[in-house]
Amino acid sequence: MKSHTHYLWFNTKQRQEIIDITDEVAKAVEGSKVGEEMVLVSAMHISASVFVNDHESGLWHDILGWLDGIAPWDPKRYRHNETGEDNAAAHLRSLTVGHEVIVPITKGKLDFGPWQRVFYGEWDGQRKKRVIIKVLGE
Repeated sequence: MKSHTHYLWFNTKQRQEIIDITDEVAKAVEGSKVGEEMVLVSAMHISASVFVNDHESGLWHDILGWLDGIAPWDPKRYRHNETGEDNAAAHLRSLTVGHEVIVPITKGKLDFGPWQRVFYGEWDGQRKKRVIIKVLGE
């Protein structure tokens, strides 16, 4: 079995951003020379997410609005913020959306259904963070 590791680095301009990373994941798969198996894409921070969904700005707006309802930015609401942090909502958003995905590889390419793309969700940005892409297979 082959394995290939690649890292993506982010330093977002906003506290929250959704970034389409599908092309970078596809390049890592192509560079790995793996024809069949899977790729793991995982946020290496507890206030970020990786997820699969549709690349559509209205949906991104809906996702952010939905997250505001589940984990609003209200620092006084959370005990975690009593430690001097103000990012408890980002931790909860990461738990809700998830921090990693596994995508199948078939014939050396990402094997998606219609409209599926891989996204990095930043919930507490404006500082350097990374994602690991781990390609495994034959």
